[in-house]
Amino acid sequence: MNTRKILAGAALAVAGTLALGGCAAGGGSGQNADGSVTLTLWHNSTTGDGKKYWEDTAAAFEAANPGVTVEIQAVQNEEMDGKLQTALNSGDAPDLFMARGGGKLADIVTAGQAMDLTDKISADAKTALGSSLSAFEIDGKNYGMPVAVLPSGIFTSQDLLTAAGVTAAPKTIDELEAANAKIKATGVAPIAVGAKDAWPAAHWYYNFALRACSKDVLDSAAASRSFDDPCWLKAGEDLQSFLATQPFNDGFLTTAAQQGAGSSAGLLANHQAAMELMGAWDPGVIASLTPDEQPLADLGWFPFPEVSGGDGEPGAMMGGVDGYSCWVNAPAQCTDFLNFLVNKENQEAYAKAFQTLPASSEAEGAVTTPALKSVLEAYSKAPYVSVWLDTLYGQNVGNALNVAVVDMFAGKGSPQGIVDAVNAAASR
Repeated sequence: MNTRKILAGAALAVAGTLALGGCAAGGGSGQNADGSVTLTLWHNSTTGDGKKYWEDTAAAFEAANPGVTVEIQAVQNEEMDGKLQTALNSGDAPDLFMARGGGKLADIVTAGQAMDLTDKISADAKTALGSSLSAFEIDGKNYGMPVAVLPSGIFTSQDLLTAAGVTAAPKTIDELEAANAKIKATGVAPIAVGAKDAWPAAHWYYNFALRACSKDVLDSAAASRSFDDPCWLKAGEDLQSFLATQPFNDGFLTTAAQQGAGSSAGLLANHQAAMELMGAWDPGVIASLTPDEQPLADLGWFPFPEVSGGDGEPGAMMGGVDGYSCWVNAPAQCTDFLNFLVNKENQEAYAKAFQTLPASSEAEGAVTTPALKSVLEAYSKAPYVSVWLDTLYGQNVGNALNVAVVDMFAGKGSPQGIVDAVNAAASR
């Protein structure tokens, strides 16, 4: 694993005027009057094994570092970006916060709100993390540490596919559409999507764009944040054709992604839908939503199918890297915690708690479920991996993209509307 750089957003050049409030007073250094240190940490694991992982890891760090206290706040995933940006702009941000690289992190760095970690990452961490560190490189410097690599693909209920007579994983969009027809005939939704949260619907466009656009176009987009190549329109047209086959669950526009049995992950977990396009964190979410809160016994996975007529290289993947950054005014112990976070023991614990792929190559032995082993194999063979487009473009442009895609899902938008929305947002 980790044999290549994460493309499209890994080495963005940072330029522009620092945003007001980036280094404003009010944050403090975390140093208390008695000489002790308090670190504040925001993560997005609000329940179950993931929440417990952070509690246990913080307690272990405190035990190994007397005088240091880690205060944890769990923030619901869909609220994280907005809440974090408000805190950063106020000058009173958490010392440690979740980061995903790309344009979102570049914007934070440009605003002077993230700590340069380039010379603070331990030699052992650099060796174990390898190229996954590149996801947090901005203008040749590092501003984050990865904890998980999260390539996307289509998670499945193998029992439902078998019952519908789908005996092989679809390798092309045409084959996926044929499989959908068979599944629909059994009375089950072929594919679940949580379009209420916008980004799960937008992930369909991202993957069609990965097939339509070349690596060079993806690289160029990392800098321009605009859709100037015709391939972006083709991606929308390909998605529009797919939408016309009605592949999704009833009520997908009001379906949440990951919260509750009625979410898209919940529909798969409870055998009410056969498939879901999602990143490699999905097995853990699905497991938390099964009736017995155990891993889905028949969970499978296959890569996003190939699409004819595009310039993308076969086998390329869309995905991301979850990691953590230090606020620019965080105490020195912040980087100690990051190095602690990515040691072999903690990375193995992370992979097990979240049922996902660890960023550290040393911890790959913790990946035991068949579906995740399939993800890991495809990731290892992928010629390149592009970061999520809303991460790549940053929050403002990314939000405009996601909204435009959902509008098309709702029948209110068009492929050209997606291109126009991104270019308009990028020009502002």
